[in-house]
Amino acid sequence: MLEDCKNALERWGGVHSLIDRWLDQRRSLLVSFIELKDACDAELEAISKARIDTFSELLMDYISAGHFEIYPQLAEEAKAFDDESALHIAAKLLERLEMSTAMVLEFDEDFASPVRCQQNLVRLPAWIDRLAKGLAERFALEDQLIARMHAAHSPQQMKSPA
Repeated sequence: MLEDCKNALERWGGVHSLIDRWLDQRRSLLVSFIELKDACDAELEAISKARIDTFSELLMDYISAGHFEIYPQLAEEAKAFDDESALHIAAKLLERLEMSTAMVLEFDEDFASPVRCQQNLVRLPAWIDRLAKGLAERFALEDQLIARMHAAHSPQQMKSPA
């Protein structure tokens, strides 16, 4: 997943500063995810709530930025270019993103308090596996969204043959 993140940053980086920051957030999230997974593999009982909170905060910030900053910005761009096809595709992609959003909210709730964290610590490795699959799909869908709604309107794509 980290390699896919680097590829996405290379592909979309520099296109728009908002997307650049978001992709950098994705990279930070993945680094934290890998560190948490490694900690689970090494010694589950030694994982602190603070470590889980750090990951969960990055996860929630990333999801929130997508829903409240990136997706609306991409929709505005498509509207500005009168790209109804892109808006239709975006609606379908956003529906599919809702599954991983619900999963992230459930994870955050499961580890929200010290008591819940202690009760659910044994489930953390299963959560990590579930999040790995959900986030991989989410990142692929988001990359499709960027490709269709932003890159399609880039100056290079808009140039007509002379």
